Amino acid sequence: MVRDIIVTLAVAAMLPSCFRKPYVGLLVFSWLAYMRVQDLCWGFARGMRFSMFVAIAMFSGFFVFEPGRFFQKDLRNGLMLVLAVLVTVSIITTPYKITDYVVTYYFEFVKILAVAMFTTAIVNTQQRLRTLVWTVALSLGFFGVKSGVWGVLTGGGTAILRGPGGLLQDNNDFSLALTMNLPFLFYLGLSEPNKWVRRGCFGAMGLTVITILLTHSRGGFLAMAATLALMTWRSRNRVIGFALAGVGVVLFLVLAPQGVMERLSSMKKYEDDSSARARFKSWGIALHIIRDHPIVGIGFRNYQPAYMEYDPDPALRGDTQISYVAHNSYLQIAAESGLPAFGVYMAIFGSTLILLRRVRYLALARDATAWILNYVRMFEATIVGFLVGAVFLNRAHFDFAYHVVSIVVAFALIAQNEMLSEEAYPLRARAVGHVVGPTGFAAAGLPDRRDVPLGHPELG
Repeated sequence: MVRDIIVTLAVAAMLPSCFRKPYVGLLVFSWLAYMRVQDLCWGFARGMRFSMFVAIAMFSGFFVFEPGRFFQKDLRNGLMLVLAVLVTVSIITTPYKITDYVVTYYFEFVKILAVAMFTTAIVNTQQRLRTLVWTVALSLGFFGVKSGVWGVLTGGGTAILRGPGGLLQDNNDFSLALTMNLPFLFYLGLSEPNKWVRRGCFGAMGLTVITILLTHSRGGFLAMAATLALMTWRSRNRVIGFALAGVGVVLFLVLAPQGVMERLSSMKKYEDDSSARARFKSWGIALHIIRDHPIVGIGFRNYQPAYMEYDPDPALRGDTQISYVAHNSYLQIAAESGLPAFGVYMAIFGSTLILLRRVRYLALARDATAWILNYVRMFEATIVGFLVGAVFLNRAHFDFAYHVVSIVVAFALIAQNEMLSEEAYPLRARAVGHVVGPTGFAAAGLPDRRDVPLGHPELG
């Protein structure tokens, strides 16, 4: 009860600041979303809608004290709006009943997009960007460290490790969020001059890896492997990076709990694994649904009733091993909202990676851009981790993924604005294999940003 009172009073005390300074509201909202402090309580605070109160104060304060564009005019934001429209159409045209369950998750989805797009408007300085990504990293890092220490002290046990609640409740979602946070911990630590902060971040990263393994999520493990591989490939010294990765693999094989090894080894014998067979069956049903409803799908969050209709073997419907979700984010969104929605969804993440690539080449052409390049690598690895995990997990509308896209949009505009200063970021003599002079950007296939104002559509 004491913990409930402390958390409630803390959030209540911050509400005036959330109203007066909407950016503070965004930080508090992110803290509540990713650290889930309400789920660490055991009494009345556990069911409180703290995030809703903060969102009301934040949005109200924005229109009162910082009136202006609610979101940046950017390709990614436009695509998110189109996706929202397509999801809405899929609900209106669904052949199934629109239940309270569907309505609840629809408004949750709208809230996710609203906060994501709002982030692009309110995060408009390097300091605001840095504070936000640190807030996210530390919030998720808390659980990586807490559960990792528990795993080290207890040997991990045999139970499947799950998250505190919300978007982190399911073990698969928990592992995916922590995997996406690994690049945040690594590159933020790498950018810090204080050696103790760096060591703390690297230590938190190691404990987070342990936590991900203890979730027993095979999709999370594959996403983590892809994320760490990309981070190693992007490292300044790949030989040392892959050597350290090899040492890590050996330590994992020697020290990993038996339960974790048995869970991961089942991927090699998927034909004999009931969970894997159910997943393949669910993928097949999703493809049948897409074939029959290619334009508007069967309706947002209606995969479960459709599964019951499309199940080729009704006798097995009582089998607890049968999955009633798509277990693939791409098939999920295509089946529920149609192929056009799937195309928009892929365009959101594809265009975000292209945007990061453009910022990277602009930064390579100038000096003093180490922080920009670290952020590019950080966001690339985070998005790749999500895209790989999405192949195996039913997280088409994962809060963190949309929020990362919006942070990237804000980062790209901030980085572009920073690099307009020739004094702070002088052009290099050589970059990316090209001689950079008056025509250096054109040689790299990019515009010379010195003559392009902030927010110019060429950036997106």
